[in-house]
Amino acid sequence: MSRTAHLARLERERLLVLERRGKARAEALAVQGGIAETIALSQARGAVIEAPATPRKPHRRQAGLEWLVRQGRLNDQQKRAGERYGTYYRRAAAGTDIGSSLDIKHGDNPSGTSISQVLAQAEARAAAAAKLALYRRRLHQHPVLLAACDLVCGEELTPREAARTDREAGRLEAVLEVALDLLAHEGPSQGS
Repeated sequence: MSRTAHLARLERERLLVLERRGKARAEALAVQGGIAETIALSQARGAVIEAPATPRKPHRRQAGLEWLVRQGRLNDQQKRAGERYGTYYRRAAAGTDIGSSLDIKHGDNPSGTSISQVLAQAEARAAAAAKLALYRRRLHQHPVLLAACDLVCGEELTPREAARTDREAGRLEAVLEVALDLLAHEGPSQGS
């Protein structure tokens, strides 16, 4: 190989490396732009996005209850009551549906769960629904109090996400504080 051909090959390899670096930078900038746009849209809808401590970690959306605690609007008792309500709300609403046994052949289990696991999930879901019903009775089945707890504690929305206007968000926040006070002051023996 001649010296000219060798230098041309080295130059070509250097240019290819530079081109790959340029493409990687452009892709990284496009991803950052997409992330910034997604965050801006979510914030415009009322979500609270927590920036990562280090640039390599992802952004994290704050749950409504967490945001209210960080703003100093809820005390520890209210926070614990809201967390309990939210946990039972999500457990009662979640879970796999129990399918029909009419089309299952012996030994054919596409989901990989045994009947004992399905029954355990159903029992846990029923227990959570019973505990949630107890909390709802403590709130006297009041629809406004229930809606506030369901939206902020259960569905983990911020008051701004759950409401259409800032005024409604403030009202929802005030109603939630009353509901959490009712749940927190009933005593741990009845609530836990």
